[in-house]
Amino acid sequence: MLKLIQLPIEVAMYIKRETYLKRLITKKDNGFIKVITGVRRCGKSFLLFNLYKEYLLQSGMPAECIVTLALDNALNAKYRDPLILSQYLESRMPDAGKRYYVFLDEIQFVGKKKVQSNPEIYITFYDVLNGLQEKGNADIYVTGSNSKMLSKDVATEFRGRGDELHMVPLSFKECYDFVGGGKEEAFVDYMLYGGMPLVLSKQSDAEKREYLSGLFSETYFKDIVERNSIAYPEALGMLADELCSSVGSLTNSNKIAATFQSVRKMKIDSETIGAYLGYLLDSYLFSVARRYDVKGRKYFSYPNKYYCIDSGLCNARLNFRQIEETHLMENIIYNELIGRGYSVDVGIVNGTEMTSGKQTRVTYEIDFVVNADRAGEKYYIQSALRMDNEAKREQEIRPFLKLRNDFTKRIVITKTMMKPWTDEYGIRHIGIYDFLLDANSLNF
Repeated sequence: MLKLIQLPIEVAMYIKRETYLKRLITKKDNGFIKVITGVRRCGKSFLLFNLYKEYLLQSGMPAECIVTLALDNALNAKYRDPLILSQYLESRMPDAGKRYYVFLDEIQFVGKKKVQSNPEIYITFYDVLNGLQEKGNADIYVTGSNSKMLSKDVATEFRGRGDELHMVPLSFKECYDFVGGGKEEAFVDYMLYGGMPLVLSKQSDAEKREYLSGLFSETYFKDIVERNSIAYPEALGMLADELCSSVGSLTNSNKIAATFQSVRKMKIDSETIGAYLGYLLDSYLFSVARRYDVKGRKYFSYPNKYYCIDSGLCNARLNFRQIEETHLMENIIYNELIGRGYSVDVGIVNGTEMTSGKQTRVTYEIDFVVNADRAGEKYYIQSALRMDNEAKREQEIRPFLKLRNDFTKRIVITKTMMKPWTDEYGIRHIGIYDFLLDANSLNF
């Protein structure tokens, strides 16, 4: 085992999330309520309460005009009542002629409250924030770690004035820029323990493993079980195990339910599995990549692929007993693409091959069909740990060769130290280190 990298806590805790900070700065005073989403403990609070606050202070903003409140802190539990929260914010913004910046951490902790005159109507944090926004002298920022309450509702509940910034754990580049040293050594550490910021403050393998395991069970699972009143927590745990052990594999609720019954001897219907799967997605612990017919330009309803938000959390859930380098690298590539702001699907290419003198219909898979909001940016990407023989090379590039009259950039990412190069088919070959360390690596 390679020697793992250790950082002093004061260094590890002050990684400047420059990409996200720049995105947040561009949204300043844009007239929208900024919603920073992402899994808990990925750095949302630090971005807002430390990095962005520091930026505002250095820009000349008076400290008394920056209103902060951490709603996941038990000491602030009373502010989870939307009416009390509204009164508090009003008291912190006494001067209508001043500009205030309001930071609310983990907004999903704010509950609903019935209107006394009409018990069928509830007051929510959306009402509080919309009312505050209408005053015109507040720039509002909230963080949250539940997509059901936030990102899915931003457009409607904030009356078209919500602006989401989605955040993921530390990228490999963010980690490597601080740890330095050999790229291979750093990547081994990142593959094992991922990019949850506090991991970098842990000084041993045992501490890192203990922290990640506790984070999964004591923070994420407890929150999901309590928030959704889950009747079968053990089934939720087994579902997480199944997703982590089969990262990048096609699956659906019916298939998982069948596995539970045949292997685990537990009968859980597919509807319940589907609901639990939704809870895991809502918590940002997992993401889904839908299948897309590249030639037919249509999506399939199922099966889909699921990826864990962090390789370290994935390994921790499996007690570090199932280290599949191929699957982990694919997961890391997926998370990197999401972190760069791309939308990512699984590509399906239908074709034919001659088998025993007969034309046989064959379905080929492209690991990632990558799109950006910016016009013209689209890529087909294959993740291949190694391509050390001709048979493996042919297998990985075959889907690309079936796409005639499609001039989308085609890329194969492998675990190699070789510099990027382009083969005779125009396919770009990039090493995993070059891909992860260069934000412009897909542009050639």
